[in-house]
Amino acid sequence: MSSNFVHVEFAAEDPKAASEFYAALFGWKIEAAPDMDYVMFDVEPGPGGGFPKADGETYKKGDVIVYVSTDDIEATLAKVEELGGKTLLPKTEIPNMGWFAFFSDPTGNRVGLFKSLNE
Repeated sequence: MSSNFVHVEFAAEDPKAASEFYAALFGWKIEAAPDMDYVMFDVEPGPGGGFPKADGETYKKGDVIVYVSTDDIEATLAKVEELGGKTLLPKTEIPNMGWFAFFSDPTGNRVGLFKSLNE
């Protein structure tokens, strides 16, 4: 099972403004996904990430979430529960990209899981 960091998200009330700040600060390449109200960034050599809209529910202002790749989200979430963690968001589809989920570890850290459609 792979377990690399594959994506980082910075929740923002204004994803466009946040992306402009980081592009100016670090020179990150920015790409908007307006159909998702989401802005992505590319960092060489990676991982890249995005700026989700802080909605107060799934994403709260100031959240920073790292995503770890997994070959099997359901199996990973089962192991999370077995080890004392908690599933926060079950496997959820990202159209034309793959799937993601959130869990918290026993100390309360929220972490994302990601499975690519192409793997």
